[in-house]
Amino acid sequence: MFETITRDLLLERTDHTLELYEGSGSNWRLMKSASPGNLSSFEDVLFANNEMQDTPVVVALLPNFRENGCTVGFSYVDLTKRILGLVEFLDDSHFTNVESALVALGCKECLLPLESGKSSECRTLSDALTRCGVMVTERKKTEFKARDLVQDLGRLVKGSIEPVRDLVSGFEFAPAALGALLSYAELLADEGNYGNYSICRYNLGSFMRLDSAAMRALNVLESKTDANKNFSLFGLMNRTCTAGMGKRLLHMWLKQPLLDISEINSRLDLVQAFVEDTELRQDLRQHLRRISDIERLMRNIQRTRAGLQHIVKLYQSSIRVPHIKSALEKYDGQFSSLIKERYLDPFELLTDDDHLNKFIALVETSVDLDQLENGEYMISPSYDDALATLKSEQESLERQIHNLHKQTAFDLDLPVDKALKLDKGTQFGHVFRITKKEEPKVRKKISTQFIVLETRKDGVKFTNTKLKKLGDQYQKVLEEYKNCQKELVNRVVQTTATFSEVFEHLAGFLSELDVLLSFADLASSCPTPYTRPRITPPDVGDIVLEGSRHPCVEAQDWVNFIPNDCRLVRGKSWFLIITGPNMGGKSTFIRQVGVNILMAQVGCFVPCEKASISVRDCIFARVGAGDCQLRGVSTFMQEMLETASILKGATENSLVIIDELGRGTSTYDGFGLAWAICEHIVEVIKAPTLFATHFHELTALAHENGNYELQKKQIVGVANYHVSAHIDSSSRKLTMLYKVEPGACDQSFGIHVAEFANFPESVVALAREKAAELEDFSLTSIISTDAGQEQEGSKRKRGYDADDISRGAAKAHKFLKEFAELPLETMDLKQALQQVTKLKDDLQKDVNNSEWLQQFF
Repeated sequence: MFETITRDLLLERTDHTLELYEGSGSNWRLMKSASPGNLSSFEDVLFANNEMQDTPVVVALLPNFRENGCTVGFSYVDLTKRILGLVEFLDDSHFTNVESALVALGCKECLLPLESGKSSECRTLSDALTRCGVMVTERKKTEFKARDLVQDLGRLVKGSIEPVRDLVSGFEFAPAALGALLSYAELLADEGNYGNYSICRYNLGSFMRLDSAAMRALNVLESKTDANKNFSLFGLMNRTCTAGMGKRLLHMWLKQPLLDISEINSRLDLVQAFVEDTELRQDLRQHLRRISDIERLMRNIQRTRAGLQHIVKLYQSSIRVPHIKSALEKYDGQFSSLIKERYLDPFELLTDDDHLNKFIALVETSVDLDQLENGEYMISPSYDDALATLKSEQESLERQIHNLHKQTAFDLDLPVDKALKLDKGTQFGHVFRITKKEEPKVRKKISTQFIVLETRKDGVKFTNTKLKKLGDQYQKVLEEYKNCQKELVNRVVQTTATFSEVFEHLAGFLSELDVLLSFADLASSCPTPYTRPRITPPDVGDIVLEGSRHPCVEAQDWVNFIPNDCRLVRGKSWFLIITGPNMGGKSTFIRQVGVNILMAQVGCFVPCEKASISVRDCIFARVGAGDCQLRGVSTFMQEMLETASILKGATENSLVIIDELGRGTSTYDGFGLAWAICEHIVEVIKAPTLFATHFHELTALAHENGNYELQKKQIVGVANYHVSAHIDSSSRKLTMLYKVEPGACDQSFGIHVAEFANFPESVVALAREKAAELEDFSLTSIISTDAGQEQEGSKRKRGYDADDISRGAAKAHKFLKEFAELPLETMDLKQALQQVTKLKDDLQKDVNNSEWLQQFF
């Protein structure tokens, strides 16, 4: 169970630390410990039979609250790639920057100073951490200090200390956070880390920002609840061949989509080259399947935890590189210069006699490759003179023992190996053994000429002085041989460690190649092929997806996907309001637009017939509400919090996806919020938006319905779309067409959906009746027809002055109050009618000075 439990605690749940103790009675000692962000001591257990899919990152935050917001000192360490990073930034009350940085880095654990959990600001921070699935580890305030930091970094970071000092001195709070990280991860305790780390300034704006809500809404990463691997974008796109490296890079790319158009296009160029040349693609993938996890092997070697099998795996990966190189050389398509620059030139440099070839030669001379078939990893005897001498001594002793065995069998007149066996055990070393059956024949000779060691069911073991002497000599030589082997293995491992930079570069190139080939394989193996998107700068061009599909939905077995067009055009349809029945495909449609844009900016082809995409700096998604009762946050509050972070964080270069807003409160409140949010996004933020809603009144935002009085000003760039459904007039059955078409939806389908769910007929009938009543009531009370335009369906709201309404309402209120106070139960019918007529007449006298009151007479 050990491996299963450690995997569950450290990789699945990610909210536990794990400590392993050894001992007995009252004497136990801590052997090793790990947390979700620092797996190094348990790696051999966790990844013995599974690949390492993700690189865990530990972050330390030092928040400093001021009036105008919060300055965050932010630093992180990636223990797999050996990178330290730090940055400092101002953040808003929702910690949107912190959240997007945690998502982009794939952070698993975060260090915070101890006292900080008390205030309300810190509660918001820990909520943001919880949303990202990050485990919080509180450390003493005193650990967050920057003293001796430059000196410590000087030991860890390769290269000179000057640039490190300059980088650290540019920040106020980040160095203290980094100091806490170094002491927590105990980097200085392991000398294998010295001179192997690199340090950088983390740039928040270098990738598309995604928060945890967007990651969930677009199903970017796997989740435990996925029914199959194609439920998530990672599961669908992961067709990598290398052991672990490709998966980790894909993970990283999906969390860090690009903003730089030339970089996106060069990825797309390479994918296109591999899509067009099937033979090249299959050839390369075949070679990559034999590549081991070079990054992890190198880390074990640098930490001197490695044995010869690690070296052999590196060797087996290294000898594939020339094959990969020659496969790439055969390509002569339009992108051959790019392939030469990106891969062939670096491979040429890496495989020369100073680099990989030198390593290959080292392994071929030092390791006994013939023994590998028997599963033995040995240093070849010819590699070292002392080893060769010991080996020949060992062989000569083996021969002498063998001859003695023959001689003894001859003396005892027993067949060799059949009756007289030669055993080698830990207890007695080399011994002779005969079976119980044979023993009586030679009992006399044995008892006089040999020393009997033991008699058991499987026979009698005995020896003589000659065999004992040879056996002892053999044991001694074997020990020396093993020690010599061990020393030489250590020497080979140390020599290999000097190639770390070569293998680091090699791992980078191979995993990148692996992911791009994975994209190409996905694009060409889908039943409906993917196409290459056209990418334009953020301030130019529109977002037009023709015949777009949702990659994860169409990959499900039971789905026959109906493609749809999406046109987000500046000034015309930059803001789409999508109405239509439940289960009609609204949510799928708005999500697939987000997924297509994300895939394009990662550098992959997209599931469309034709696509043109203006680069987005951020995707915000408010999709589907999940209650967080554990944190005391209701569904509606969760919805409002997510929307607030959109209104604060979105820019005109973002993409906003909102599904069903304002449902957890009263209809009018919800509608008011939805309208105000739409108007704010259109006029202030100006981000392209897809807004799916059941509030049909919202469709009035689009200017073709500009005759509504709600529409006080002309709003540009809003368009209505709806998902179509067909209702059979005779049977009233609803059929979804899953087609997104221009124009607003003309009716609501809630009751039809209830029929789908097999509601009792009486309930459905009552619902229809009530809905009809409410619609009539709302139309008569709010909308009255204009005498001049008695047209069918043209119901327009007549304008009433606000003062006029308040005057009339006061009079109406007085009338209703007086009526309520009549003692009707004590009056007879005649009296009651007289009183009511009098009240009505009084009210009618006031009608003339209130137009609003006139509508009731």
